[in-house]
Amino acid sequence: MEFDNLHQILRGLYTDMMPLCSNMAAVAKAIAGLGALIFVASRVWQSLARAEEIDVYPLLRPFAIGMCIMFFPLVLGTINGVLSPIVQGTNTMLESQTFDMNNYRKQKDILERESMLRSPETAYLVSNEEFDKQIEAMGWSPEDLVTMTGMYIERGMYSMKKSIRDFFRELLELMFEAASLVIDTIRTFFLVVLSILGPISFAISVWPGFQSTLTQWITRYISVYFWLPVSDLFSTILAKIQVLMIQNDI
Repeated sequence: MEFDNLHQILRGLYTDMMPLCSNMAAVAKAIAGLGALIFVASRVWQSLARAEEIDVYPLLRPFAIGMCIMFFPLVLGTINGVLSPIVQGTNTMLESQTFDMNNYRKQKDILERESMLRSPETAYLVSNEEFDKQIEAMGWSPEDLVTMTGMYIERGMYSMKKSIRDFFRELLELMFEAASLVIDTIRTFFLVVLSILGPISFAISVWPGFQSTLTQWITRYISVYFWLPVSDLFSTILAKIQVLMIQNDI
């Protein structure tokens, strides 16, 4: 299974878990309602105790938060709609740099092969026809046998070196993609937890002394949402560095 499919599965998991927010909204409404009652009563009592006019505008805050709780899926969808273009943009940048890196890598391999084919001393390392041609041109004298053995050894060493290089290249790419998948998995887990507990956080923020709960939830949600874009940006920079190194070698 490709890593892109796994990322799609994680996005589908996040979407499938969103209905759980509605289940928490009922509990959040009760908490917010009680908190709004205490909040409004305390503000009105303080104004009456100080013989001041009642400021109605701050009293609207609990009702606004209550509306957000009632339509929390819409609120969450709005936040995701604002942030999702950033994720898509960074992913497009990564795909573009990866495509360029693969193209330059293929171009480098072709130029390296052509350069070795132009030299009779190295052509047999990359061409079977040239290798067979040089072997057939030799006789069975001790000197030719030594030369033939050396050619076989050098050709084997070159093939092994190329195989090891390709192996480590694929291994690093696999680890790179696996790290991105791990980050996306942890990110999805935290986003699901924050989304499910979002109505509760909104409700608690109605209570006096817990007003910062709302801003903390929004801050945490945005920061977790940006984990994947930051990872893609880091990957894009590394891919760009590899492109510049390959261009320098070409």
